[in-house]
Amino acid sequence: MADSDTLPKVTSNPATYADIEALPENMVGEILFGVLHAHPRPALRHSRAAWRLGGQLDGPFDRGQGGPGGWIFAPEAELHLGDHVIVPDISGWRREKLPRLPDTAAIDIPPDWVTEILSPSTQRADRTDKLAIYAAFGVAHAWYLAPTLKTLEVMTLVNGKWQITAMFKDAESVTAVPFEAHTFPLDVLWPEDTIPEPQS
Repeated sequence: MADSDTLPKVTSNPATYADIEALPENMVGEILFGVLHAHPRPALRHSRAAWRLGGQLDGPFDRGQGGPGGWIFAPEAELHLGDHVIVPDISGWRREKLPRLPDTAAIDIPPDWVTEILSPSTQRADRTDKLAIYAAFGVAHAWYLAPTLKTLEVMTLVNGKWQITAMFKDAESVTAVPFEAHTFPLDVLWPEDTIPEPQS
């Protein structure tokens, strides 16, 4: 768990869930240390990178096809961690902690792994307040994927502090905790920059 003295303080007039419910349908709302953060739904490049990463992990780790299984994943799950409301791009739980997803709109069980797809509108909070909250609630692994830069940053929580344990770029082969049983080329996550011409 993170040292509480190093965490940001909750604002004196904290946002409530009613503030999230009042947002337009095209906005994603989060409450981090009492502050409402609202941003539009992800751009298509962002969403496609998340979809492709989920596709790489689903078979071997969620369904146990060609891999060890033992995980359950959810895209854009709404996490209620204490007073915080957080929506990672992908969350993963070890099945001994969460045998199945609950039939609810939100979940209060901290995941074991999260991925954030970085974008200009969200990366400041992703890299600061959200990392602090993940650490405080014992999320052991965080991946930060940047489709524009074509990079993947792998972080592991060690004694309550985040350590960068691996970095990948372009088409490098990714073998990274906690999914080192499966290797994939990073460039399978990048949406095509051009639409190929139809073959005659």
